[in-house]
Amino acid sequence: MKRSMLDILACPIDKHYPLELVEVEVREEEVKEGALVCSKCSRYYPIIDDIPVMLPDELRDRQRDINFLEKWKGRLPDKVLKQGNPWHL
Repeated sequence: MKRSMLDILACPIDKHYPLELVEVEVREEEVKEGALVCSKCSRYYPIIDDIPVMLPDELRDRQRDINFLEKWKGRLPDKVLKQGNPWHL
């Protein structure tokens, strides 16, 4: 995901803007892995293979999100790992 996308992305649940970018893996100036975090509703949206997965809760894959949190638990902030919506560790 290009950092410039932050200028156009808002939380799909409450429309909060701007979202916080948590970079976990960056290659060639693009965020390959990370998360977008809404400070208003505490939801996180994983960035997986360059793509921000910004689906509403009912369309999200719980196991994929938990796997993402487990994979990056040493690099993601506690507000995502322990308090993030819709699921956390």
